[in-house]
Amino acid sequence: MRSRRSVLAVPGSNPRFLEKAQSLPVDEVFLDLEDSVAPMAKAEARKNVVTALREGDWTGKTRVVRVNDLSTQWTYRDVIEVVEGAGAHLDCLILPKVQDSTEIVWLDTLLTQIEKTMGFEVGRIGVEAQIENARGLVNVDAIAGASRRMEALVFGPADFMASVNMRTLVVGEQPPGYTEGDAYHYILMRLLMAARMHDLQVVDGPYLQIKDVDGFRRVARRAAALGFDGKWVLHPLQVDAANEVFSPGQEDYDHAELILEAYEYYTTVEKRGAVMLGDEMIDEASRKMALVVAAKGRAAGLARTRTFSPEG
Repeated sequence: MRSRRSVLAVPGSNPRFLEKAQSLPVDEVFLDLEDSVAPMAKAEARKNVVTALREGDWTGKTRVVRVNDLSTQWTYRDVIEVVEGAGAHLDCLILPKVQDSTEIVWLDTLLTQIEKTMGFEVGRIGVEAQIENARGLVNVDAIAGASRRMEALVFGPADFMASVNMRTLVVGEQPPGYTEGDAYHYILMRLLMAARMHDLQVVDGPYLQIKDVDGFRRVARRAAALGFDGKWVLHPLQVDAANEVFSPGQEDYDHAELILEAYEYYTTVEKRGAVMLGDEMIDEASRKMALVVAAKGRAAGLARTRTFSPEG
């Protein structure tokens, strides 16, 4: 599964930003054809994106394009021109403002037709669905399971807040007057449950106060604590914070790997199902929890500093 700790948004209409993005240490870059591109610049942005994908150096990054949503006149041309022009250099498409599973089925069908026509591997290009309104959230289970191409669900906070008439103009922050709990908790958990039910990743949306790194870190920690895999970043200042927050600490990573190694030894060599690792009892449930942390650590490029020994 791809690492998506930091997902960088880059306007497809800005060649300078497209070039700069290639040097940033993010897990995923999505070249945007939607909200960050003015209507009159859509056609030119497509050409910029195809050129950037074909000629840029995106080593170590998942390469994604966000097309326009299906209520617009641009979506089908976005998909056709980008995939025909640079499909071999593309990992996923983001479909924004998804409200119904039929939208994912449409995109899957169109991608399959293009892949067959162009001689690409059928099914290789994945899909991320961005949930940005109440209808999309209500239908999120069906959306998550609509295609084998589905890789991730993404929360779009700004449009979502508008769709439910949330009384705030600061994206991601608690609305004035909401003093008990977290106004976004249900939304985030709903997305998380749908994603995990279908073995997908789930990514939190952007924090628009781009110079407030402490605020970004605080909001990112909320999503990471729940189990989200990453968060969109809009500025280089947010990149290191995202990579840090959505990576396990060295001690936690080492401990997870120790649990996995110890459990494997005791269940296969000594044939015991529940054992002690130091002062801690570990069993099958411990193994499953450790797998999550170990996988995140490996994806983040962490190296082990401790190894298991049956003698202690």
